[in-house]
Amino acid sequence: MREAALLISLCLCLCTAHGQPKPPSGFTARDQRYRIQPNDVIEVQFRYTPEFNFTTTVQPDGYVSGQAAGDVSVAGLTIAEASKAIAAKAAVRLKDPEVTVVLKDFVKPHFVVAGEVNHPGTYDLRGDVGIIQAIAMSGGFKDSAKRTQVILVRRAYAEYAEVKVFDMNKRMSPDQIREDITLRPDDMLVVPRWISSSPRSRARPGATLSCW
Repeated sequence: MREAALLISLCLCLCTAHGQPKPPSGFTARDQRYRIQPNDVIEVQFRYTPEFNFTTTVQPDGYVSGQAAGDVSVAGLTIAEASKAIAAKAAVRLKDPEVTVVLKDFVKPHFVVAGEVNHPGTYDLRGDVGIIQAIAMSGGFKDSAKRTQVILVRRAYAEYAEVKVFDMNKRMSPDQIREDITLRPDDMLVVPRWISSSPRSRARPGATLSCW
């Protein structure tokens, strides 16, 4: 029962829980357009009034501040959406402003490996990295790792995350090793500690738990 409670608690901590539509089964295809994050550096260009151009770092609360538009919340927006949001605020002062946002620097894509591995932590996501490679990058399993229930947590949208459990003993077998799952930015792998429990309380390897 303790493992079941752990999975449920992890799911609830990462997801909002009221009034959201049920997501489809399996991992959802996420919008691949980049969304601005705190600490990103953006350049804001005003086509007809370049004297209002500015370059700034997105604040921890997601806002940027400029002379023409004042404070504008841009975190979570695409580049095109941020351009429209800044133009809308600047329109109070300027007539029909045309705004272009250029991403100058951004938070590098990364994933997290936690739990019973030798070097848990945050790792840069460079190219295609699968679960097996991610575990190798984190120093491999500890002897105490429960390899049959490695948890992949993937935030599909702001409203919900998805959790999938993998039996890595099977995944690392010769007939399945080529079918490894490719990680995405902000994915988190959790390797639980082996704790003996009744078969009824064990999550079925490969089962998908979606939260909303």
